[in-house]
Amino acid sequence: MIEVIAAGLILAGLLFFIAGSIGLLRLPDLYSRLHALTKADNLGLGLLVFGLLLLSDDLVSGLKLLLVWLLILASSAASAHLIAQRARRKERGEWKP
Repeated sequence: MIEVIAAGLILAGLLFFIAGSIGLLRLPDLYSRLHALTKADNLGLGLLVFGLLLLSDDLVSGLKLLLVWLLILASSAASAHLIAQRARRKERGEWKP
């Protein structure tokens, strides 16, 4: 029963990754693309990690998975913020490369 739940979570995570990738390709502007990509990928990775947590044998590997997920959450939020900030400055004419 746990394997079925884990497989469902992993499959749902992969579907969110696919949806984020489609959003990256199909949405019209940078801000929409950033939103779709960061939200879908963070949720997809969370579902994938929780599916793998159900399948993990020991506590150490589960904690490592959670740590990787938290680090990716922080880094994706920071990188999306920096990309949006640079785009906003470029739109205002404040960006001098």
